[in-house]
Amino acid sequence: MNGLIPDAFAQAGPASPGGQFAPILMMVVFVAIFYFLLIRPQQKKAKEHQALVSKLSVGDEVVTTGGILGKVTEVGDSFVTIEIADGVRIKVQKFQVGSLMPKGTLKSA
Repeated sequence: MNGLIPDAFAQAGPASPGGQFAPILMMVVFVAIFYFLLIRPQQKKAKEHQALVSKLSVGDEVVTTGGILGKVTEVGDSFVTIEIADGVRIKVQKFQVGSLMPKGTLKSA
């Protein structure tokens, strides 16, 4: 019997003012939060690492991203030669240098 009687739907009330812009405003807020919490710090860290890599010079003591501690003996365009023990030298890519250590760290390690 219900198939013969159409359902009654309530009429929609008047639209609330500014209701159209609420989803757009929420998207803008989420993008701003995403930028300030994720993108901006990542760019800042990348810029600091690029500055570190460009300032590498012979005699610097560095740690690679793999955890190898050594002294820079040669700096090329894209590779750095690091001496990790007496007479033991390895070549690594410049961007694999993780951090610059204070002088004398290699002797105390």
